[in-house]
Parts: sequence; structure tokens; C-alpha cells
Amino acid sequence: MKKLYMAISLSTLLLTMACRDTKKSQTEATNPTDSISVADPSAPDWAKNATIYEVNTRQFSKAGTFKAVEEQLPRLKELGVDIVWMMPIFPISQKNKKGSLGSPYAVADYRSVNPEFGTMDEFKSLVTRAHALGLRVILDWVPNHTGWDHTWVKEHPDWYTLVNGKMTVPVDPKTGKPTDWTDVADLDYGNPAMRKGMIDAMQYWVKECDIDGYRCDVAGYVPDDFWAELRPKLDSIKTVFMLAEWESDPNQFKSGFNMNYGWAIFAMMKNIAQGKLPVTSLDTLRASNQKLYPPWYYQMLFTQNHDENTQHGTLEESFGPSADAFIVLSSTLEGMPLVYNGMESNLNKRLAFFEKDTIAWGTYAKSDFFKTLLTLKHRNRALWNGTAGGKAEKIVTDHDEAIYAFSRQRDNDRVTVLINLSGQAQTFRLTGQGYEGMYMEVFSRQPMELKQDMSLTLKPWDYKVLTN
Repeated sequence: MKKLYMAISLSTLLLTMACRDTKKSQTEATNPTDSISVADPSAPDWAKNATIYEVNTRQFSKAGTFKAVEEQLPRLKELGVDIVWMMPIFPISQKNKKGSLGSPYAVADYRSVNPEFGTMDEFKSLVTRAHALGLRVILDWVPNHTGWDHTWVKEHPDWYTLVNGKMTVPVDPKTGKPTDWTDVADLDYGNPAMRKGMIDAMQYWVKECDIDGYRCDVAGYVPDDFWAELRPKLDSIKTVFMLAEWESDPNQFKSGFNMNYGWAIFAMMKNIAQGKLPVTSLDTLRASNQKLYPPWYYQMLFTQNHDENTQHGTLEESFGPSADAFIVLSSTLEGMPLVYNGMESNLNKRLAFFEKDTIAWGTYAKSDFFKTLLTLKHRNRALWNGTAGGKAEKIVTDHDEAIYAFSRQRDNDRVTVLINLSGQAQTFRLTGQGYEGMYMEVFSRQPMELKQDMSLTLKPWDYKVLTN
């Protein structure tokens, strides 16, 4: 759904706090960690070096159908994609809808597909084809609320949050005020029957369509103990992959999520690109996250997604000439890189959210750029996700106000990255040790040797990605 942007101040970036709807929090234990396992949540083996790609079915093609997405799966496989994240595919609620087509996040039925996209059999065909190519499919799930004409509104009105006896829009747990999500009604997680209905609906897609997991919309609006209850019931069918569209609650990793959103690092990268924060802020944030989250955590790292693109700006608007440099950074730091649909073709417009607005694909001009980065992640274990990969070790330079340099190593695999995050050419000297050796630079395919105390020059927003 079209959400309020998670505006993040620098203090919030460094000292994030979990915040949940008070009413919903009453359904949790007094101390959530008392009732939630602290073990590393289960994860499918394929997730260890996976990358993710977001598909907006409505805008992905002129046809706007599952068949049109399925036709492009071989191309996405060639690009280096592993996980295809499908934005909500369900029928869209017509009551109180926004725009002429409504929001895919205003769901009218959790157990059927939007007829504009195709049939259930056509969606199953998409999943089958994806699996045959070695791709995985996760569904965008909207657990906190439904559209106003969802089947549950008539069948189970007691499953909704009531204020003065009436259903209500969701309330922002941070402010306690109603959101502007006027096209949806809030669900009551204090109702055990509603929880069971939600779990049954989520199991349905794993059983019937063999999907591989979920991206869970505004996951922080739903109590953690629900996720802890849900996860083993999904895994009893198959081990799934779970992505939380949230950042500030470390307990979500303990309650069954494999990955969350890197909103803070996204906001920080954008501020660095616009000259509002120093490059060294990245070190402070990374150190804070490593203290905040459990050792096995990793985040989805991005420079675009549907919220950011629609509401705040294209890649060009947000990052200008630094865009490629920050894509390189988000593809090589700890975390899983996201490619938003159209980025491989230099998407240069804000896609309308409530109307038809097809991506202009052109010649896929950025395909080689993304393929180089995503293929490196597959092949070099240093870049793998979570504990399967290597920790980024900072390489100190004499120009750390502009240069971000680090090395990651796992077993005998190593990747070293040097990025000029400034609009001026920089000549800098490497210090420390542990990064020395012979490499190949992945974009130029040229050999390059790094030595202690050597000096290098990078053009504005230039980068070197080196693999052994």
C-alpha cells in the first residue's frame, strides 16, 4: 500500500526503538524475549547467497498479467536474480479505493487472485516456471489490515479493531494517531480466531501454490508473538523465507524473520549522496546495528523500492550522479541487494501507484552492471548473507571523509571494495593490513594488486570492486 514514508532522523538511525500499537502489544508477553526463541530462525539453504527482485505486476508490462511476468523470468535468472518478490496479487477492495484502480495493499480476499492479473492457474504456472529456472517466489502479504469490502468484513466483523463500536483505519503506533490509509480497516490481533484465520490463509498459498515465503507489509504493526506462532506452522509445510517490512524491532529476528528492511542505511546513503552526512556515518550505523540485532541478522539493502519510487523520487532524483556508487555499496556490504523492477533499464519516472503506468523497458541498458554485481554475490562466499558470508572490515584511508573502503573474507574468498562517495576526484592512501594481494576488478576485468600504504586515485563517485 502507499505508506507514510519512514522519515528517519540521525538520532533514530543510531538508536532505533521498537514501537507497536499499545492495544496489540497487550497480546504479547510482558517481555517478548521471554516467550520467543533466541535461536537462529530456520532458513532455506538457497537463501545463503540470494538476491531479490521486486515485481509490480500491474506496471511490469502493458498486459499487466502473470503470463507477462512469467515470460520475463529467464531474463531475470540471467540477470542474477534468485528471489522474485511479487507485490500483492490479490483482488483489490473497491470501497474507499484510491485512484481509479486502487491499491494492491487494500486486499479484498486473501485466498484468490486479482482477475486483472490472470487466474489462479496462471499464477501457479508462474511459480512452477520460476522453480524450474531455480528462482524462488515470495508473496507480498498484508497482515495488519484489509480492504473495506474484504470477505472478512461481513463474515467476521469481530475480527477488526473497533473504536466506539466501529471499524477503524490503522493507527500509527509511533504517534497514536490514525494513518491516512483510508482504504483499509485495521485487524484485531487480540482475537484468537482472527489469528487462526490469518495463519490458515498464509498456509494456503504455501500448500496450494508452492510459494517460497512472504514479504510482510508493516510487520511492526503486528505483535511479535503472532510471527512466532506463524513461522513453525509455515515451516511444517516447507521451510520458507520471511522478510519484514520493518527495521526497529530486533525481536522480529527471534520470532521467525530471516531479513528486515535496511531503511536506516538507505536514508543514510541518500543523505551522504546529497552532502548532508559524512561518509563516516556509515561506520557508526553499522556498529549500532551489530549491537542491536542478533549475530545472524541481515537486511535488504536498496536504493529504490515501490514506496520510495512513487512517493519520494526516482534513482536520479534521490542519488543523482552517485547512483551507481551506492548500488555498488548496497550490493557488497553485509545484506541482500534489492533490484526494483525497471532499474535494469534505467527507470527514470515515478510509477503511479493507483493507476496503470507501464515501465518503459527499452534495451535493458543496465543489465550488465547488475549482472556483474549479482553474479559476484553468488560466486564469492565473502558476499554471502548473514553468517554464511564475511564481515566487512573497514580499510582506513587518509581520506575517510570521502572514501569508503572495506574488505570481506570468508574462507579463501575475498572481496575488497573502494568507493569515492564524493563529487570530487580523490587521491588517497590505504593503511592497515589484511587486504593485500592480487585481484581482478569485476567491471574492467583487469588484474589489480593492492599493497599496504599504496596510493590510488578515484574519479568522482567512482569505485573499484576487487575479487580474488
